[in-house]
Amino acid sequence: MDFFAQQDRVRRSSRGLVVLFVFAVLAVIAAVDVVVVLLAGFGRDQTARLGVEPGTLVMVSIGVLALIGMASLVRTLSLRGGGAAVARGMGATEVPADTTRPAWRKLRNVVEEMAIASSVPVPDVFVLESEPGINAFAAGYTPADAAVCVTQGCLDRLTREELQGVIAHEFSHVLHGDMRLNIRLMGLLFGILVIGIVGRFLLSTGGRVRSRKGNTAYIAMIGVGLLVVGYVGFFFGRLIQAAVARSRESLADASAVQFTRQTRGLAGALKKIAALETGSTLAAANRQEVAHMLFGEAEGYSHLFATHPPLPERIRALGVQYDEKEIAQLARAWQHPQRARAGDAAVASLSGFVPVESGGSAPASFASDRLPQADRTVPLQAHAVSARVGAPERDDVHVAGQLHRRLPDTLRQAAQDASGALELVLALAVADHAQVRDAQLLQVDSSFGSDVAEGVEALLPPLSILHPMLRLPLVALAFGQIRHQPRPRIETLLGTLEAMVRADQRVDLHEYCLVRLLRQMLHDALDPAGGFVPGTRRLHQVRADYAALCAVVACRGRDDDDSAAQRAWARAMHEALPNAHLDFHCPGDWQDAVDHALARLDRIRPLDKKLVVRGLTEAILEDNQVSVAEAELLRVICAALHCPLPPLIERLTQVSADDDETGGN
Repeated sequence: MDFFAQQDRVRRSSRGLVVLFVFAVLAVIAAVDVVVVLLAGFGRDQTARLGVEPGTLVMVSIGVLALIGMASLVRTLSLRGGGAAVARGMGATEVPADTTRPAWRKLRNVVEEMAIASSVPVPDVFVLESEPGINAFAAGYTPADAAVCVTQGCLDRLTREELQGVIAHEFSHVLHGDMRLNIRLMGLLFGILVIGIVGRFLLSTGGRVRSRKGNTAYIAMIGVGLLVVGYVGFFFGRLIQAAVARSRESLADASAVQFTRQTRGLAGALKKIAALETGSTLAAANRQEVAHMLFGEAEGYSHLFATHPPLPERIRALGVQYDEKEIAQLARAWQHPQRARAGDAAVASLSGFVPVESGGSAPASFASDRLPQADRTVPLQAHAVSARVGAPERDDVHVAGQLHRRLPDTLRQAAQDASGALELVLALAVADHAQVRDAQLLQVDSSFGSDVAEGVEALLPPLSILHPMLRLPLVALAFGQIRHQPRPRIETLLGTLEAMVRADQRVDLHEYCLVRLLRQMLHDALDPAGGFVPGTRRLHQVRADYAALCAVVACRGRDDDDSAAQRAWARAMHEALPNAHLDFHCPGDWQDAVDHALARLDRIRPLDKKLVVRGLTEAILEDNQVSVAEAELLRVICAALHCPLPPLIERLTQVSADDDETGGN
């Protein structure tokens, strides 16, 4: 899947959504005008002329338009909290990072591994505990404020492999920008449906509330009329949902297969939806509001209003046979599930249930748990790197699992705790040099107090032996706790980090990557609706910024060789802007230069961002090798451009079988 092409498609879909919404609003206004004309003649003599003055209809139309607009705006503003607001609105329960419930712990592990593999912040995780159907959704404006929610049916019925397929499907929506479109759609749909809500209210109160003339029947008739109009809005709203959602769901299925590199998990989940009586249905009263963002249909399948292709079609599209006999057999096997004899059996659900035909004794298998050597470097190709943006694969999930399992318990527990996560991020910025370290700890003490400073110091020993490739994954894990801190505390954290990394009057690449990545994620999380807007500018319009960014990347990777840095810069410029005639210059304050360039480059078209990634990769590849520091810088730059790059270097730097032995876990 081409991430940049999909981003461009989402931008076009947003424009199409506006067009559909305008038509729906016009239809609702026309329906209200018809109701007004009919009610104007209510009670008149039969010889009287039915109708109203044109000016009155204009005022009514303006009023309806204002009501729809205000309702859409209010609903959209209520969702500014991001994905968590949507999940809580559905009545979901948040899964804490330090949960001890086995099924919830397994769920979080799957989500965290997927996040690490995708190079996005770990989203909030929720469970709809009262929903036995198999369903899920991802919501939010950006990956930094995303939430992933699954039903209890997913935990009770799906194996880890099947849940991985479902979560991969949802992460496709996260990576491709579908979530932002989904939240906008929720706000617009509420505006279309608000007339019907008003009509339902008037109809229910018509028998109790008297007008000044005591005509309750008139109020009831107004309610009936507006309720009919509401069904017009409901009809168009459902059509919009189906039009927007159906093609994106097929794409998400295909992306999930690319992500996991196998069809068994996703196909198994779809087959269970087809087999089980509850299917993917939801009981929540507001299920239709989120129908377009769900993994499966919220209620019975209707071809006209379906937000997903039919299950047989989805399964066959995965290259898997759809057999009615197999579905019936699956339904019988899961009619009365039993507890697995082995809790980690491959056929067991996350809650430990197995079908009656299985003894639940098959062991789960894990691949090698070895990490690559920190100083290992390998050649790459620019087009291959850009093709991997937003397109993680099974190898990335495998490496993410390795990274996740190899985290020391002390650091993992710190990342799962609110105060511990703060201390962990601060500890990652502490230098090795004793004099600098003492100055940094004094800065922490001044900003947060002695307790936090002592906590930071206690984390330094396990961090000193931490594999370098675990630094950014640790930040992603800790981010889930940090983003829920009060805003003043977050601002103090960022200010303290800036002071810490400049304590020795210099900032190296590791320090810059740490602060820049955290600042980017927190910026998107604190302002979800405004955190990212798809750009429309062309690369040639900001060519000076691109040239400056390429110069920094070239110079930082070749501090002692100006001629090599200039060759690397020239390769980057030729890759993306072959006709640009600019001079090579290494900025003195390179951190500010990078920040300024990234802010402007984030506003260019998705397809032009692809050229930026390819050009930067060419600059790094001038010596045909990629160091860990360069890999981190490239990933942080991609994150700032909202183009998440999987842990590609970690996967490609795996040592060969001759150098490393394979182990099991």
